[in-house]
Amino acid sequence: MSGEDLKTLLAKASPARSGDFLAEIAAATRQERVKAQRQLADTTLGAILEAPLIDPEEDDVSALILRQHDADSFRPIAGWSVGEMREWLLSDDATPPAIAALKWALTPEMVAAIAKICRNQDLIAIARKRPVVTAFRTTVGLPGRLSVRIQPNHPTDDPRGVAASIVDGLAFGCGDAVIGINPATDSPSAMRRLLELIEELRLRLGCPVQSCVLAHVTTAIDAMNRAAPVDLVFQSVAGSQKANASFGISLAMLKEAHDAARGLRRGTVGDNVMYFETGQGSALSANAHHGMDQQTMEARAYAVAREFDPLLVNTVVGFIGPEYLYDGKEIIRAGLEDHFCGKLLGVPMGVDVCYTNHAEADQDDMDNLLTLLAVAGVNFVMGVPGSDDVMLNYQSTSFHDAAYVRRVLGLRPSPEFETWLMDAGIFNREGFLNPADGSLMLAARAQLLEAAE
Repeated sequence: MSGEDLKTLLAKASPARSGDFLAEIAAATRQERVKAQRQLADTTLGAILEAPLIDPEEDDVSALILRQHDADSFRPIAGWSVGEMREWLLSDDATPPAIAALKWALTPEMVAAIAKICRNQDLIAIARKRPVVTAFRTTVGLPGRLSVRIQPNHPTDDPRGVAASIVDGLAFGCGDAVIGINPATDSPSAMRRLLELIEELRLRLGCPVQSCVLAHVTTAIDAMNRAAPVDLVFQSVAGSQKANASFGISLAMLKEAHDAARGLRRGTVGDNVMYFETGQGSALSANAHHGMDQQTMEARAYAVAREFDPLLVNTVVGFIGPEYLYDGKEIIRAGLEDHFCGKLLGVPMGVDVCYTNHAEADQDDMDNLLTLLAVAGVNFVMGVPGSDDVMLNYQSTSFHDAAYVRRVLGLRPSPEFETWLMDAGIFNREGFLNPADGSLMLAARAQLLEAAE
């Protein structure tokens, strides 16, 4: 099988989504899709490895995928078909350590192929068996725990508005993944002001959290050179060299930032210092998908991410719009696929459970996806005030949503952060918001606001 043949087969086998129709690569009928899925299920993993979808001499992501591949751990499964791998992953033989041992044997194209022949419940059941644990000041990804990124964006980066959102999130037990701000202005001075705001708040509260200002990686490198308090370095990444170039980045640039951030040694319980964001459709929107379906291209982005041992990887699943994921059904499927593929590749996956206001989706769809992902063992989700991001102008999940899913599924924050929440009186010793009438939580919020002034 040639790379072009495999590319076509993967696209035809992919569950329907608007982006693949936009790219004119999707199966035209359900019958064509099922036929492709059956053929893909019979394709061996070895055949997939031998058919690069983009020439590695022309694409550094393809070259990276081949460099990462561990031939020794792959050899015992090289003759397995995609269908046989799916059956094994669903079996009791596929224990968490056994799945983790295949991290460098599996390529993005392989896990994308497996995902295409899985039902949603398969994606959930398999991903749940593959925890990926990382750490900086908190430990993220432990089984039975769910972390939350506080996303305190403000249209003008107003310090009081940002601080109020942070405090509100902390009072609901959020923030253990990261306090991450999308800046209104991508400049070293704006980045430094926001970092110093979070740093002062963190130190005054004695709160074990990490900060990130989601500016371009070159801005972060400049900020580190100027001794700004950088915890995590952010960058959007994609699954081809051309798509990453559209973001203004290269693999060498990411390595420079990674090494600089690690050199600061600001972590207390770990040294995972990178935060990456991805999303199905980003390569297509940059005309850098090389004729590849958007789910396979998304999985390739995780090869870039895992090269740099990130603390967090976040697929912003419905953010790009209905041209790529049309409705709630497509967004739910994509979120489960991304989480599944990331986990099999050893990536610490979180999901921004989100949609834009012109998509055929609503908050009920997001409730469904949030719950499904929490069952699947997602590392973290977003905490946005009121679930409505007033700067990026899209709908995500709120602090209340995080409290809901933790409560109904018995999930807890990261251990370091949970201890602080209890000591601060925000959580009781049973791990719930303290108490039911909210009086102590309101008192804690008042104390946090006072500290933020």
